[in-house]
Amino acid sequence: MQQYWVVGGEYKDTSFRVPREGREEWIGPFGSYNQAKAEWARRAWSTVDDAQTRYRIESMDQDLAPPCTD
Repeated sequence: MQQYWVVGGEYKDTSFRVPREGREEWIGPFGSYNQAKAEWARRAWSTVDDAQTRYRIESMDQDLAPPCTD
């Protein structure tokens, strides 16, 4: 079963590679893309004037092993 997460937050610069607090926020899981999109829109629009804040939608299948980050 597919789950959706809103991922992001404030980053050190506009390359969006290094989060300011050392890790990204993961908000969710959401059961549908539309639910995740609604939360993404809320967060994205509330930070629209902050050039170093960014959010995206990630999806994962609960039945698969999580990706390795080593």
